[in-house]
Amino acid sequence: MSKLVRVEIDDAGLPAPTPEIEQERKVAIFDLLEDNSFALPGREGQEVPAGPYGLVLAIRERRLVFEITTEAGEKVVDFHMSLGPFRQVVKDYFQICKSYFDAVKKLPPSQIEAIDMARRGIHNEGARVLQERLEGKAEVDIDTARRLFTLICVLHFGR
Repeated sequence: MSKLVRVEIDDAGLPAPTPEIEQERKVAIFDLLEDNSFALPGREGQEVPAGPYGLVLAIRERRLVFEITTEAGEKVVDFHMSLGPFRQVVKDYFQICKSYFDAVKKLPPSQIEAIDMARRGIHNEGARVLQERLEGKAEVDIDTARRLFTLICVLHFGR
């Protein structure tokens, strides 16, 4: 069972999320738990406990941290990644989301659709960056990477 069955966000020390950000977080976690693909490859000849897994996602000491546990909560591995590769795509994603939410209030459907397509493109780029950063550490499909990228954006809120 190569999947996540528990996902938590460690937001200690982060500003309180807006209602919109909190909603994005809830939806991303719900969707992630409904359907995901998350596998840990063996590294350097070491056996990896079989899934399913739990995940705690955090930002600590300006690094993105993935804490992976067994379903029972026993630590499996932690990944610490630089936030640098995510900064621009997260910034672009927040900007396009703001444009999208503003557009929904006052623009015709054709213009909203164009902005939404751009938003999805940036979201896909963020997912691709995440897949690259996880290479050799964890294997995730594109839909799982998209949902995890949403959670990374939630963690960036207010930074």
